[in-house]
This record gives sequence, C-alpha cells and structure tokens, in this order.
Amino acid sequence: MAAKRLYRSNVSKMIGGVCGGIGEYFDIDPTIVRLAWAFMALWVGFGVLAYLIAWIVIPLNPNLYR
Repeated sequence: MAAKRLYRSNVSKMIGGVCGGIGEYFDIDPTIVRLAWAFMALWVGFGVLAYLIAWIVIPLNPNLYR
C-alpha cells in the first residue's frame, strides 16, 4: 500500500491548487477548504500568509491526470 502524500492539485485548483490538494488529501470537497481558508484570511488574519507558505512548501502533484 502506497503512503498517502499531500500535493497541490492539478485538477481542482483556483489559484495555486493548495485548497484542492488539501481537499483531495482529506477526501472532502475543496469548496469547504476554500471557505475555511477565506474565514482565516478575513477574520483571523493569517490565512493569506499561510496560503502563500503552503503554496511554496507543498509540491505540485506529479501525476498530471488521475
């Protein structure tokens, strides 16, 4: 059994694929992840910075088509 890895999504991406990748990793709708990230960005204040860091740190999915 192959280990589950976190990648940025090639398929369900809006900007960088971070939310789509997190949604695929946890097997949830990426829209829920995007809404949570928007909440963090607007009300908590660290969402934009966390997104940029995740965009840099999380690698792009090497499997272009699933």
